[in-house]
Amino acid sequence: MKEELFISGRDIPNIDPYLNIWHWEIPVYLYLGGLAAGIMFFAGLFTVMGKEKEMETTVKWAPFLVPIALVVGLFALFLDLKHQLYFWRLYTTVRMESPMSWGAWTLMFVTPLSIIWAATYLKELIPGWNWKIKIADDLEAFFIKLRKPMAWAMMGLAIVLGVYTGILLSAFNARPLWNTSILGPLFLVSGMSTGLAAIIWMSKSHTERTILSKIDIALIGVELFLIVHLFMGFLAATEVQIEAAQLFLGGEFTVTFWVFVVFLGLIIPAFLEILELFGKKIPMWIPALLILIGGLMFRFVMVEAGQITRYLY
Repeated sequence: MKEELFISGRDIPNIDPYLNIWHWEIPVYLYLGGLAAGIMFFAGLFTVMGKEKEMETTVKWAPFLVPIALVVGLFALFLDLKHQLYFWRLYTTVRMESPMSWGAWTLMFVTPLSIIWAATYLKELIPGWNWKIKIADDLEAFFIKLRKPMAWAMMGLAIVLGVYTGILLSAFNARPLWNTSILGPLFLVSGMSTGLAAIIWMSKSHTERTILSKIDIALIGVELFLIVHLFMGFLAATEVQIEAAQLFLGGEFTVTFWVFVVFLGLIIPAFLEILELFGKKIPMWIPALLILIGGLMFRFVMVEAGQITRYLY
């Protein structure tokens, strides 16, 4: 029995737990949304702080990934829809109680904003670039003057987007594993960390990587705290939520989650980043890659495991 994302009005992914079909679209959509949110937030943050020169990759170059990530993520979501020709209905109504409505409208503002932000740095990325259209040059000059207000807008929208990637699942109360308020903050922090990992991988500045690594270590600490709090909440809740937690505490997702997500995706990268801060020669692409893979695995595990858990009536 297929769940209809837009037609039925129920804001849940188009998944079928009864047939146990493995879906990649929703995890990829959530992952790329969180990654884009992380990059946008820190680009806006360091712009507001006036550190564009010290944090060039963060402010100027990494944001070029954001429109690509958002478009690919939205395409993945589109592929998952049962009634693809009716996707436009999300943009004809605003439902304040609907996470999917919040997400759709947030993405409608975030995507063009990210494209405009990247376009204002295109001439620096490609020397000799010429728009060849006067109105394009005028618009570029106009938006360059608005970078600070745009940076504030990006920070706010990035937080909404990052939280939304978790709330999209937590709003689905029929699945005990997803029925927790921790998912919103947890997905936000995870997205911020993966965004930083992408920036660190791209950056060639030791100073910039050091600053970002310190922030990332703090975010990993927060993420580990939220994960522990998530399972503590499940184990102190109802029987079905205890059973949901058992999937990760001896059940079929135990190895995948604790080895690939927590240990290789969080603890090891944080340890390597700490060694780097103490002067050890650690190739920064290694912890960055582990964080990126761990973040993707986390979303696959949460989406897949959530489909298994359910209330019995």
